[in-house]
Amino acid sequence: MLLVTGGAGFIGSNVIASLNEAGRTDIAVNDVFGNGDKWRNLSKRRLADVVPPGELFDWLDDRKLDAVIHLGAISETTATDADRVLDCNFRLPLRLLDWCASTRTPFIYASSAATYGDGAEGFDDESPEALERLRPLNLYGWSKHLFDLAVIERSARRAKLPPQWAGLKFFNVFGPNEYHKGEMMSLVAKRFDEARAGKPIRLFKSYRDDVADGEQRRDFIYVDDAVAVVRWLLETPSVSGIFNVGTGVARSFRDLMVAMLAALGRPPEIEYIEMPPAIRDRYQYFTEARVEKLRRAGYNSGFMPLEDAVGLYVGRYLNQPDRYR
Repeated sequence: MLLVTGGAGFIGSNVIASLNEAGRTDIAVNDVFGNGDKWRNLSKRRLADVVPPGELFDWLDDRKLDAVIHLGAISETTATDADRVLDCNFRLPLRLLDWCASTRTPFIYASSAATYGDGAEGFDDESPEALERLRPLNLYGWSKHLFDLAVIERSARRAKLPPQWAGLKFFNVFGPNEYHKGEMMSLVAKRFDEARAGKPIRLFKSYRDDVADGEQRRDFIYVDDAVAVVRWLLETPSVSGIFNVGTGVARSFRDLMVAMLAALGRPPEIEYIEMPPAIRDRYQYFTEARVEKLRRAGYNSGFMPLEDAVGLYVGRYLNQPDRYR
């Protein structure tokens, strides 16, 4: 059996969909469902169990699992309750790490490109020294960074770890089942309904002289490609480490929106609006994953080009009556 924490969330539900499609149904989900439509992310899936968060460690007691895929987190980059974020994003995964180490269970977890802060130290996942220099810009990024540091510190002093451990620094992942995320959805999902209604697309202005409006760039990766890395790690238990998960190619927000409009058969129509003052000083203007380490570890699958990925997302999901995978 596999345990997927955050299994009803965006990446988690897509991991489970991929596993189901491959014939695997012995999957337990640990997540908070709430009163909204998050449950729809799993409405087409087959599961072995659903474990409420407060019962997780009782459920784990004396249990044998093939792996723990830990994707649950408070992921809002605007979160301000530090105690709550640290409890969820640092203390909880430490307990899971200890459980996996003591039971010899592989442990794959989600880190984030938010750990790289403003990118001044680059996007190097190669060495502990490079990771230690990072200064995240928000509480979410710091909580993820703190856990990364705890794991690599254990590895450096040869402390007890699971037989396989892998932290995945996901860059800007987009695709189906992200709709419950509100303001944390990708810009494709946030702007799609306006675009389909014929309205102009709104993007933030740039506040840097060397970056034109709309040319702020991110490493956008389609969720299927992110899931493929998780699946590869499950099938390659000899690989451990912290890895960037991105395409290795940064593209602009304008490129992203032009691709979405093209998928709808619309010409580019983009307006530039003021960025809220509250986020101007903490805004990332550029992210681009270095994926050489992942490649050297043996991952040789390609990444879908942006225009193809956006076209697939629009055609198969966003522009359909049923948007869920």
